[in-house]
Amino acid sequence: MPVYLSAAEAAAELSVSLATLYAYVSRGLVRSEAGGTSRRRRYLAEDIWVLKQRKQHRRDPAKAAQEALHWGLPVLESRLSVIHGGRLYYAGRDVVGLAQSCTIEQVASLLWEGELHAPFPDDVLIPPAWKAVASVASGLPALEGLQLFLPVAAAHDVHAFDLRAPAVRRAGARILRLVAGAAVGVRPSPTAVAEVLQRRWAPHDADVKRLLQAALVLYADNGLNPSSFSARCVASAGSTPYAVVSAGLAALQGSKHGGASERATGLLDEVRDARGATRAVSARLRRGEAIPGFGHPLYPEGDPRGAYLMQLIAEHRPKVPEVKLAMALVRAVADLMNEHPTVDFGVVTLCRALGLPPGASLALLGVGRVVGWIAHGLEQYQEGREIRPRARYAGDLPSG
Repeated sequence: MPVYLSAAEAAAELSVSLATLYAYVSRGLVRSEAGGTSRRRRYLAEDIWVLKQRKQHRRDPAKAAQEALHWGLPVLESRLSVIHGGRLYYAGRDVVGLAQSCTIEQVASLLWEGELHAPFPDDVLIPPAWKAVASVASGLPALEGLQLFLPVAAAHDVHAFDLRAPAVRRAGARILRLVAGAAVGVRPSPTAVAEVLQRRWAPHDADVKRLLQAALVLYADNGLNPSSFSARCVASAGSTPYAVVSAGLAALQGSKHGGASERATGLLDEVRDARGATRAVSARLRRGEAIPGFGHPLYPEGDPRGAYLMQLIAEHRPKVPEVKLAMALVRAVADLMNEHPTVDFGVVTLCRALGLPPGASLALLGVGRVVGWIAHGLEQYQEGREIRPRARYAGDLPSG
């Protein structure tokens, strides 16, 4: 639940007068509401904290620049996604609503062109070495396998170095279809991405396409995370969209980023039956270990993407034993820690409920996030400036 402060508490926290506090409210910097039965208003503690941080950063710009790289203040402008009121929005549209009714291609049109129903490019590229690369990739982990195809495809794409927006959108379509095909070992085609995955993973389950579609849409973007920031840095250097996506995949391979789904898988593996969920969580807490797949610093009241996926899974696969175990784990974590499942836990549960092969959750993450990386690349190409922060030297001074 949101935390509120009284007027006196808020003013004291900011070290300002009540008149200044009221001025902040009138300027929209601090939200307030009536205090229930009392006529006195109360003030959102989150806004007070953000405003206090901004004031401190103005007094110490060097510290502000340093902290901006660690869950800190915004460092660049973007029109792609925002978290507002505990919910994620793509270009002003609630992501859960998009996951209920849109394809990943439509979300790509929204993020790439600003129009949900803009025509999606029909470009497809099949590298001449597809079969040989696919053979090697089949023995690699999911994300590394996807990354293997990109330099080969780029070498055969004569349009790759055209960084004008229409050309980048066409390249984005080629890359999305390339990565989707690579994820399941089939040649790229103009077939809808979710259908390509469903035909290979679950050809006889009609409703799987909708479930996979939702996961792809929910994964498309989530602000300036390490992989999206890496993608933007590469785009700012004037590299091709293939290199932009390669950079995103490289960052996504990290244990602190894409590794979240693998850790969530490990937690689910520890739960043998519904009654063992509480024991598994308690044992981890006693050992001082994290509970992967639960709690997200950007969604303190719960990740709405995870909540929607768990709801969707419960509706479509309520009797699957894996789903019952996952739901028992959700209840145990809520009871013991008051934390809620993230989108990664939801996607891992989805893959287990559908009986998808190992690595499917990471493949879904990689395929879905291609849309966001291309969108970030488009913004950065249009910005036209190189991302080039300067390090604060902390080593020995030169002698002589």
